[in-house]
Parts: sequence; C-alpha cells; structure tokens
Amino acid sequence: MRFPVLLTLQAIWGSLCHAMQHYQATWGHYDMCKSQVYTDEGLTWDYMACQPEAADMTKFLKVTLDPPNITCGDPPETYCALENPYMCNNECDANTDELAHPPELMFDTEGRNPSTFWQSSSWKWYPKKLLVNITLSWNKTIELTDDIIITFESGRPEQMVLEKSLDYGRSWQPYQFYATDCLEAFTMEAKTVQDITQNTLLDIICTEEYSRGYVWKNDKTVRFEIKDRFALFAGPRLHNMASLYGQLDTTKNLRDFFTVTDLRIRLMRPATGATMVDESNLSRYFYAISDIKVHGRCKCNLHANSCVFDKDKLACECEHNTTGPDCGRCKRSYQGRAWSAGSYLPIPKGTANICIANSIGPVIRQNVSSLGVANRNQARVCDNEMLRCQNGGACLNNLRCQCPSGFTGLLCEKAQCENEAGGCSGGPDSGAPSALAHHPALAALLLPLALTLAPVLLGEACWASSV
Repeated sequence: MRFPVLLTLQAIWGSLCHAMQHYQATWGHYDMCKSQVYTDEGLTWDYMACQPEAADMTKFLKVTLDPPNITCGDPPETYCALENPYMCNNECDANTDELAHPPELMFDTEGRNPSTFWQSSSWKWYPKKLLVNITLSWNKTIELTDDIIITFESGRPEQMVLEKSLDYGRSWQPYQFYATDCLEAFTMEAKTVQDITQNTLLDIICTEEYSRGYVWKNDKTVRFEIKDRFALFAGPRLHNMASLYGQLDTTKNLRDFFTVTDLRIRLMRPATGATMVDESNLSRYFYAISDIKVHGRCKCNLHANSCVFDKDKLACECEHNTTGPDCGRCKRSYQGRAWSAGSYLPIPKGTANICIANSIGPVIRQNVSSLGVANRNQARVCDNEMLRCQNGGACLNNLRCQCPSGFTGLLCEKAQCENEAGGCSGGPDSGAPSALAHHPALAALLLPLALTLAPVLLGEACWASSV
C-alpha cells in the first residue's frame, strides 16, 4: 500500500510543480540548434532556434578613454578624500605598479583588499568641466541579458549619461541620464524604472536614484536596469519568459533596444558632496571606477548556440546553413529563399528558418512594417518542412494551421485551456488527466500543505526538475 501512495504523492507534486511553474517548465532554453529524429523517411535532422549562453561580456571588450590622457599618474598626483579634505594620502603614479590606476582595472577580478580601480586626474582646471568618455567596444552585436552595473571607488558622479551604439560607434543614442537634479542638469523630469510601463519601455528617462550619497560603500553603484524592463513582460520573477520572448520575436524595435555594439559612459560632473566646490582643494574631485559588469550574449539571430573569441574578435559559430559574424546571411549555395532570423515561436523549440539549397523552392521575402512588427500576411505561415503545425494540426495552403480540438495559436502551439479561467491542470503536452483529478480527497489534504511549502520548495525541487 505504501508504494502506490508514494507514487501518487510524487505525481501530485509533479502536477503542482508543472502548474505553478507554467512557462518555466515548457519554455525552451534554445541551447540546441538541431537534433536527429526518426520520421517515415528515416533518420533526419530536426532544426530549432538556438542562441549562445549569456556570459560576462567584459572579458571580450576594448576600452578607450577620451581624452586619452585623462588617467591619473602622469605626472604623479596626491588626492584628498571627498568626505575629509585633510586626509590627503592617496597617491597616483603611472610609473609605479602599486600606485597606478589604468583603465583595465575596471574589469579585473574583484574581491581583493584593497580594491583595484581606474582613476581620472583631479578637477584641477575648475571651473572648466571635468568631462570623461569611457567607451566599451565589442566589434560585434551583443544582446544584453542583465543589469549594467558600474561601481565607483569615488563618490558617484553628480551628472552622467549612459549611451549605446548599434553601428560600431558611428552614431550614439542615450540609454539613460543620471543626475542629482535632472531638471537642472538635463531639463528632464526625474523618474525611476518603476515609472516605466510596457507602452513606455523604449522611453529614455533621467533618474536621481544613483547620484546621491557619496560616503557609504553600498551607495557607490550605478545601474541600468535590464531585468526590471524584462519583468514588464515576463513578470516580477521573470517566470513568464514566453511572453517576453514573444514580444522580442515580433517587435524589432524592442529587440534592438537591448542590442548594442558599443556602450559609452559619459562622466560630466564628479561628486562634490552636495556642497560648493572647494577651489582651494580641487584634489578632492575626480572619478574612480572599481568595477563594470555587462552580461549578455552574442547576437546570432537564433542561428547559433556558441560564440568564439578568436584573434581578439567575437564571432558566432553559425548553423542552419547561415554565415557571417551574426549569422546574418545564407551561405552561397543555400539561397533558395531569402535569409530570415530564427524565431522563438512556437513554444518550446522555436522555428529555425534555415537557409535551403538553391534548387529548392521559391524565394520568400518577409515583410516588416515600419513599426518593426513582422507582417505575416505576405509570407507563408506554415509548411511541412520548417514551419510545421504543432500537436497534430494540418497546414492549409501554407496560409493557416487547422488545429485539432483542444489546441489553438498560429501553429497550434497553445493548449486551449490556457485561455480559460481555471487554466490548465496539466501541460499542453499532457494527454492524460492530472494526478490530482484521480485523487480528489488526497489532493484536498495535500494542496494546502503544498501551497504553504511552495515558496521554499519551488526554488529547489521544481526548478531542479525542469533543468
């Protein structure tokens, strides 16, 4: 008797995990570009959308400073602490390793004591502005996946702009403005990321959140909040990644917003301690950065699951008969139809949109509207090769999928119960009733306990079972 009960408990817990994770259990990681499957014609390739894993992108960048001689130490200088003008025992000397503060120290391993950092020369030419541009270049398009975090060893600047480029530094657009007084510095109303909505996600804001305070260590970071913007579509804990990927898939402007080739940090006014500048002791005012974090992945247009760094350059290892640094074109012998980026949809493997041999099929060109949203009316919706209808659906004249009972969506990829008030008790790929339905009495006893323990256990048991 004990063994069947244990199996039932396991089944019920599995059902709970599946229901409470929802997309977490069904949404793909896009870590495979293809796999071999058996069909009526024998062993063949099944192609999927794929992308490289996210990584620390500071390992692959080139940093440049403008003006180039702005780093301290040539000639040697002695600096005073901002909070104590009489503590003047910090020396910078470019010719002494222990006293030098070159720009590469913004990207070395943190955790050492004392910390390492880059430092500018002091504000010795006051009242002329102390302006510094720090440019991070990858010579490759990358997609940001986590917050950009800049940690200052000095006080945080009172005015700063974070900018991005999508064309290798030829043109720049602001990402975010930072100031102690946004109205005075940039004639902009002060906002925070919490003021942004789905409809205003692409708006550029000025925030005062990261420019005040200069003494405490935990007040020395400046952020550009990527995950908070993701959460507008994926939910507070990013559980509904399907919604986010769906938006990225169909709205080009949104995907471009999180894509860069270069970042530029424009330091426009150093910390002054919210007081008047002490012209008799200008060695108190400077910039110093101990760490910059940029996490992301190579942009490969969902045609590669790895990116290599060779000869100081990043490049996608392209699949799906594509080529180029971003897998942005078809190989010469595979131009049977126009190149297209892969698609995150349908769940969970996406659509590879592989390039096909020259002798196969007509050239199909995808039409994209001025808003950046794919117009599916002038391209085929489904076929029997790469755009297959899911869950037993039938493709009618390449224009629509005729879905079987219980499924809906462009490619029949969604269970119809997802749109109903109660949701789905099992997954869209589950044809059998949930274990909860077979044991209502036991479910009534265990459900309150499971829901109580869920916040603790879901982070371990459920998430581990879906990896």
